[in-house]
Amino acid sequence: AAESFNYKKFFEMVGLKNKSPEDVKKVFHILDKDQSGFIEEEELKFVLKGFTPDGRDLSDTETKALLAAGDKDGDGKIGAD
Repeated sequence: AAESFNYKKFFEMVGLKNKSPEDVKKVFHILDKDQSGFIEEEELKFVLKGFTPDGRDLSDTETKALLAAGDKDGDGKIGAD
């Protein structure tokens, strides 16, 4: 359902917390559709579809919350590190 996405629960469910740094980088590269070395807001909107073809798009609010959680330097995108 729209506005029900919780990135903390999502990371727990897909097991990213327990993955090796190499595995996390593999996931990063899957989500980095344009291969820019960063995951931008437009790529995050479709993050659920990267895990399941029938996943829904995130709302703008959900996308911004997920971006804020991963954007360590405040540049509006998530780097591989």
